[in-house]
Amino acid sequence: MADILIIDGHPRAGSLCDGLASAYVEAASAKVVVERLNLRDLAFDPILHEGYATPQLLEPDLERAQAAILAARHLVFVYPSWWGTYPALLKGFLDRTLLPGFAFKFQPGKSTWDKLLAGRSARLVVTMDWPVWGYWLLQGAPGRRAMSRATLGFCGVKPVRLTELSPVRGSDDAARAGFVARVRRDAGYDAGKLERGSA
Repeated sequence: MADILIIDGHPRAGSLCDGLASAYVEAASAKVVVERLNLRDLAFDPILHEGYATPQLLEPDLERAQAAILAARHLVFVYPSWWGTYPALLKGFLDRTLLPGFAFKFQPGKSTWDKLLAGRSARLVVTMDWPVWGYWLLQGAPGRRAMSRATLGFCGVKPVRLTELSPVRGSDDAARAGFVARVRRDAGYDAGKLERGSA
């Protein structure tokens, strides 16, 4: 059972996100138990073919992923911002795992729902080429809102903290070292809060 579950949503091994996830693991592991999940290594169909109309059998890797999510107290998603949100691999993983009865449950005849993942916190570690100010001011930060509110918040996960790293395009070794240092610092912060019994 891990205190922190890190979900690397980048489809390519050796990416900057891969290195950032490793840095988070190393820093947080000094204080708490950490488990890492690389979505690119999982065998699953990312398409929810029938929506919620017909149950779709979970692959063994997704069953294990659901168990890891339930066991964790803190979820960390590491991914690049592509077209303002996140890679299709991560979207497919969310579609297939955060299912009714697992992540939420609608109340019959009511507009309310049970948030079945309540009691967990999260952090989004997001890389982007677009400057952070532009992403927020000009684009409205669609990926941030989708993950923190429409997805994790809907399932009861809060607070959702944010580590935005940019611009990646054109960054030199010193800038990337700064990205890694920030992720290590945030990992230490998260692990410290869990160690003290707070999210």
